[in-house]
Amino acid sequence: MKRLLYSLFPILYSIILLTSCKDDEVNNKFCNLPARLTVENVQQAPVLFTACESMGEYCTVTSDGDRFLFTNAAGKTDPINITALSGYSGFYLGLDGFIVGRLTIPEVGENDTHVVCYDRACSNCYQNYNITKPLQLQAGGYVKCQNCQRTYNLNDVGNISDGTAGRPLYRYRVSYVGQALLIYNG
Repeated sequence: MKRLLYSLFPILYSIILLTSCKDDEVNNKFCNLPARLTVENVQQAPVLFTACESMGEYCTVTSDGDRFLFTNAAGKTDPINITALSGYSGFYLGLDGFIVGRLTIPEVGENDTHVVCYDRACSNCYQNYNITKPLQLQAGGYVKCQNCQRTYNLNDVGNISDGTAGRPLYRYRVSYVGQALLIYNG
């Protein structure tokens, strides 16, 4: 009897571990990567303002070292001096910048649409190969990775809409109140 209990112990222990532990990065809708950006008046960048105010509109947020660059799917870019937006409070644009916009339909359990933020780097290329491959913003709320050929639907919380199965886009927390946008993780 003792021998039977000892032989069953590893199996029972494995079952307990599998049912009690969660992979936070898969089950949590927000990733754990560092991110921080504050834009006190989004109207300074019309492309960003449109993305925050119009359902299904998105823009990328990158930096060239001196300026933040807000670019929409049509290629229109609004450059804003870094110190004009962040002052000396600092910023961190995730792996490769952000993709910001307003969902076309509310998320499950929500009543209203809201502003969302994803990392501009392909989450699958980063997870599988530890490389940051920028996503190309497309019309209609989609982004495509030229490396792995996956297309992600921004209006479907960053899930893959075309290509090999994998994880959705990395997502960051967002607060958009009045004309102030705060992207953060923590």
